[in-house]
Amino acid sequence: MTATLKSAALLTHSILQRLAFITFLLCALCLSAATIAAIIGALPWLQFSVAFGGTLYDNAGQITQIGLTVLAVLLCVFLPANARIMALETSHRRFNIGMQDVARAYHAAHAADRAGLFRLSSEFDAVRERLAYLRDHPDLGTLEPDLLEVAAQMSHISRELAQVYSDDRIARARNFLTQRQQEVEAFNARLDQAKQITRELKHWSHEVELEESVAASQLQRLRDDLRDVLPELGLEDMLRHDGTVIDITQKAAE
Repeated sequence: MTATLKSAALLTHSILQRLAFITFLLCALCLSAATIAAIIGALPWLQFSVAFGGTLYDNAGQITQIGLTVLAVLLCVFLPANARIMALETSHRRFNIGMQDVARAYHAAHAADRAGLFRLSSEFDAVRERLAYLRDHPDLGTLEPDLLEVAAQMSHISRELAQVYSDDRIARARNFLTQRQQEVEAFNARLDQAKQITRELKHWSHEVELEESVAASQLQRLRDDLRDVLPELGLEDMLRHDGTVIDITQKAAE
């Protein structure tokens, strides 16, 4: 929609430029002819009076006619320059349209080259093969043969680039990267699992060490209490310093 409006605006602008060109040219010709005819007496001068500062000028019409004629002639001096500018703008628009068509045709040929449709190796045969493909392309049938030939030559020049970035190689590269990505994700999952197991084992080990410490403390307290109680029970030399039993002598009951 935007492209259509832009094209319509450019067309309207071009038509108005040409109408203005024709209007200025006709005005200059008519005023020049009328002034020359008035000078030689074939036509009357433009007649009206103008008062300025209390002074009445009866020949104001003649001065105005001559001034408008000179102005129109001077404006016509710029018409050739304007015509050249219009020609340059038209040529620029045609050049842009031509380059867009060439780019579109080249894109189609390059895509076919990446897909491996062209097999001929010699330059002449390769260009001719590409040109035939572009001529039979459903979206490029309205383009001029010269544009298609330029696109075919450009496609032949970039054939090495099409081979390097062919569809098969790109597909293999994508598959390889996909597999690598999957491997990395699987490794990260195993790594997270190993971290979780490590944290659980470390916590478990800490709890076991804490329980062992509590048990050893209770055992030592029990030994201390037992060492204090043995003499009262008539049991002597029962424990070594490390807590092992070495002798038990029970005294006779009194």
